[in-house]
Amino acid sequence: MSKRDYYEVLGLSKDASESEIKKAHRKLSMKYHPDRNKEADAEAKFKEVQEAYEVLSDPQKKAGYDQFGHAGAQGGGFGGGGDFGGGFGDIFDMFFGGGGGRRNPNAPRQGDDLQYSMQIEFKEAVFGKEMDIEIPKETTCSKCDGSGAEPGSKVETCQTCNGAGQQEVVQNTPFGRVVNRRVCPTCKGSGKFVSVKCSKCHGSGTEKIRRKIHIRVPAGVDDGARMRIPGEGELGANGGPPGDLYVVFRVKRHDFFERDGNDIFCKIPITFAQATLGDEIEVPTLDGKVKLKVPAGTQTGTKFRLRGHGVPYLNRSGKGDQHVKVVIITPTKLTDRQRELLREFGELSGEETHGNGETSFFDKMKKVLRGEI
Repeated sequence: MSKRDYYEVLGLSKDASESEIKKAHRKLSMKYHPDRNKEADAEAKFKEVQEAYEVLSDPQKKAGYDQFGHAGAQGGGFGGGGDFGGGFGDIFDMFFGGGGGRRNPNAPRQGDDLQYSMQIEFKEAVFGKEMDIEIPKETTCSKCDGSGAEPGSKVETCQTCNGAGQQEVVQNTPFGRVVNRRVCPTCKGSGKFVSVKCSKCHGSGTEKIRRKIHIRVPAGVDDGARMRIPGEGELGANGGPPGDLYVVFRVKRHDFFERDGNDIFCKIPITFAQATLGDEIEVPTLDGKVKLKVPAGTQTGTKFRLRGHGVPYLNRSGKGDQHVKVVIITPTKLTDRQRELLREFGELSGEETHGNGETSFFDKMKKVLRGEI
């Protein structure tokens, strides 16, 4: 059977550009690859596409083919064994990764991000604060300026890869010859060979330092929040940009206030007389003391809300609220006169009093546990 026209195989005109040839090849290779297409003739079409690309992607073979047809392309030779060369290698890398060899080791790469955990006080998180922090990071070696070579020594081109930073490894497979590219083991992808390594960085081109960074803790930040500082991460490779720094805030607990989101919670003790008769009391807030009116007959556990006395919202105006829970404190030390007045109060209220008032709530609870009452 006569071979089809290579341009027809790839669906191209004879004036197709190099990029159009490559694009058509990759598209049809993905379509007919035996691992993806289970049709009976898929493998034959796949090989046909590779053969067409092998010729049309090579300027010398393409010129011979354009002038003399299939006979003119034989000068490059296929050896009769299905040797599809670099074209198949591209597709092999597309499906199987090629061992990561397709990435240019000398291409610019962004540096890694860094994370710094920072502990701050409760009120620093509420009101914000400016401060300096020190972080360990890598920077360009100050002695060799990043070359990795001892000043005065030569930096030569790697003889193993001729400065490419990668090597080609050829493998024969049932589908033909596969060409993979791998990082050069001699120069580790740099393309350079250092005869005398820098005594300070030992050839790495970088050194560890402690860098001081001025940061502003935003008002209202909460425990576990992260703040991104662009460009303060690790150095990029081959001229690539640095990574970013992420500061994670750890907020200490407060002895009196509790926080839930942007709201603040606290407990305020009041006396029996204040709860019974009512009173105006002072309540501590994040902003200072405020007056709170306690109505007569207030029960223990009653909650009040102080609007706008909570934590500032991040990136917008306004604050949360403060929630106040009043707790009635029972006096433990009474004078004889106080006891007398309380007994009188109990009698007037129709309540029964016992002895001299020394039996406490905890004494009653113990009796219940012992089954005595």
